[in-house]
Amino acid sequence: MRRLTLRQFRVFDAVARHLSFSRAAEELHLSQPAVSMQVKGIETILGVPLTEQLGKKIFLTEAGREVLYASQAITARLDDLQANLAQLRGVDSGRLNLAATSTVNAVATGILARFRGEHPGVSIHLDVSNRAAVLDQLAANRIDLAIMGQVPDGLGLDAIRFMDNPLVVIARPDHPLARKKRISVRDLASESFLVREAGSGTRGAMERFFAARGLEIRSSMEMSSNEAIKQAVQAGLGLGILSLQTLEMERALKRLAVLNVDGFPIMRHWYIVHRADKRLSPAAQAFKEFVLGPAQPAAEPAPR
Repeated sequence: MRRLTLRQFRVFDAVARHLSFSRAAEELHLSQPAVSMQVKGIETILGVPLTEQLGKKIFLTEAGREVLYASQAITARLDDLQANLAQLRGVDSGRLNLAATSTVNAVATGILARFRGEHPGVSIHLDVSNRAAVLDQLAANRIDLAIMGQVPDGLGLDAIRFMDNPLVVIARPDHPLARKKRISVRDLASESFLVREAGSGTRGAMERFFAARGLEIRSSMEMSSNEAIKQAVQAGLGLGILSLQTLEMERALKRLAVLNVDGFPIMRHWYIVHRADKRLSPAAQAFKEFVLGPAQPAAEPAPR
């Protein structure tokens, strides 16, 4: 019986991720007929179709999804093997694959700059995404470590808290509330808020805070990044709730004001996260220890 090859798995993985033969060909620097031939070869060996075309769109069949899961597991294990073998020559010769949620990007890049100063030979790839995308990358074993906020239970993840993350209410400096020395939570009930997308840890913390006080806050606009919220608040479109650690430049330039609201800041935390079953390479282990070292305060396991 013919066996599937690693090349076939890698080609199908690209097709399945893009749901496009042409885009997979571009990624792999192959011709589209060559990609189609590789997928046809897998289908011939397995005796089942892996894709189906409805209109102009390509979808995976049930068999295709099973092959995708297998290809992700195989390629991830091989990538781990290559990284671990490379690391036997020393920490500074390896590769580090990281992801960070957009909210923690400023913190993550600062830590990476200091780590790079001590380990200049490490090749670092950082992907900045929303919380759902980072969790997907952890689940698919496409990254070594993640830096993020709220970590859900039941996903087989190890998470250690290493830094506080205070959330504050922000407004334009000329907003009427910015002139008040003390603001009650109920003063915010008539205000419009610019909020992150559903599933965001910041939005979840905000909704829980107001729900616990029996308030329903009016949302005027939903946005997918902190930068978009900051720009919208500066334009006078409403108030926002963001991490204090992301506001350093805007506060220094007096483009945004932090309101003194009762009950704020909402104290959340940053975590360094990896799969519980992940065998960290020496470079990844060195980075984890660097994050949790004496330069980073309040490192402790995430509450369960």
